[in-house]
Amino acid sequence: MTADTYDSQAANEIVERFGNRPEMLVQILLAFLDRFGWISEQAIRQLADELNLSRADVHGVVSFYHDLRTNPPGCHVVKICQAEACQAMGCRELTAHAEKTLGVAMSSGNDAITLEPVYCLGNCACSPAVMVDGKPYGRVDPARFDALVAAFADGG
Repeated sequence: MTADTYDSQAANEIVERFGNRPEMLVQILLAFLDRFGWISEQAIRQLADELNLSRADVHGVVSFYHDLRTNPPGCHVVKICQAEACQAMGCRELTAHAEKTLGVAMSSGNDAITLEPVYCLGNCACSPAVMVDGKPYGRVDPARFDALVAAFADGG
């Protein structure tokens, strides 16, 4: 959602679906994320206006939640669990491998791939866990990680 492609009418429809209620801000933001992929500064301004909130209020909520990204994601999103169970089973090493393999740092990306931390996928018994394009995987070691991302790592 760049400034050129932001659809304020679609955004308005999302807000109206939730009754223009400020207490529904998190749900509205999640709907924005589903529709646009990220929360732009323009979206924050529009939400503040339509919900009668300050931009600081909206920005505070956006910055609090890890899943509410403020930059456009790549075509593929890879999340690696960083919670305690996954740490105990090697997520730090897996994260280092992912950063090197994908050529992007955690919490960043490019047009093709976004690499993000997540703080529990609910797959603790199968640590370390990752999520690739919304699908969770457990017991992911570097070799399995490479197999999971092989389909798109070369631009596919």
